[in-house]
Amino acid sequence: MKKLFTAIGASMVLLASNTALADGKTPAVVFDMGGKFDKSFNQGVYDGVERFRKETGIKYREFEVKNPTQREQAIRKMAQRGADPVLGVGFAQAAAIEKGAKAFPKTRFAIIDMVVDQPNVRSIVFKEQEGSFLVGILAAMASKTGKVSFVGGMDIPLIRRFECGYYQGVKHANGSATVYANMAGSTPAAWSDPTKGAELAKSQFDRGADVVFAAAGSTGLGALQSAKDNGKYAIGVDSNQNYLHPGTMLTSMLKRVDVAAYKTFKSANDGSWKSGIQVLGLAEGGIDWALDEHNKHLITPAMKAAVGQAKADIIAGKIKVHDYMSDNKCPR
Repeated sequence: MKKLFTAIGASMVLLASNTALADGKTPAVVFDMGGKFDKSFNQGVYDGVERFRKETGIKYREFEVKNPTQREQAIRKMAQRGADPVLGVGFAQAAAIEKGAKAFPKTRFAIIDMVVDQPNVRSIVFKEQEGSFLVGILAAMASKTGKVSFVGGMDIPLIRRFECGYYQGVKHANGSATVYANMAGSTPAAWSDPTKGAELAKSQFDRGADVVFAAAGSTGLGALQSAKDNGKYAIGVDSNQNYLHPGTMLTSMLKRVDVAAYKTFKSANDGSWKSGIQVLGLAEGGIDWALDEHNKHLITPAMKAAVGQAKADIIAGKIKVHDYMSDNKCPR
């Protein structure tokens, strides 16, 4: 344990700068499995803290978790070294953040994708089902076979929320459509296996699916590549992944973890930081879909109009997208 603790301390990176937060503190971020350059969830957070650094010149510490045993040690080490706030990336860091918050009650902590009920913790969660509903509409309208699919990472309720929202969106646009869904695994390794992602997507294509939505960290990159290799459409997640394979990337479901991370550090610097729960959906600008130069030729006026109407109706409460995590069920 001592060797692990020492290794974590030695691995922490402090980005060069001569300034700190207004209160003299140094913010920190602990990325989770998959790495900060996973082109998806972790990278979205990285983009947010980098935006903060570039705008303010304020340094931050960072650590990339390579195995589950490092989470608690990394969070604690950051707090011990005086980092504040300490941002934990991903639901799996909840226990580490809770223990850290209790051990260092004067330190501010934040976590993305899970709620930690401590007075010094900001918990940021998203309505992933709303964005998944929108890209489900696009998938159904783009499909020529009436069969679409979903590749998830680790089989947990959070990823089932993506899958369930996607299913509802597909059925909203085409009630007779078929939706195939597979998860990459039941352990954290399910986030970091592009080969498995490619295999799952290929098996779905072999059954007739012609659009795949991947919510699987770097595992999802394999599904996106498989879509390109097989002449099918793919939908990215979290970050805008449209640029990865222009021509076969139909769109990406945006989960603005970059904004969440940026605002976590920014609010600590300007004195507006608050603990508690923040829930971000379409209405709050925390969720959306991507339309840019890489996919605009794939989105017809009818598709754009349909998804625009659905977005407005969800925000207005006319469409209620069922949240899988409310009862661990999805309407079929």
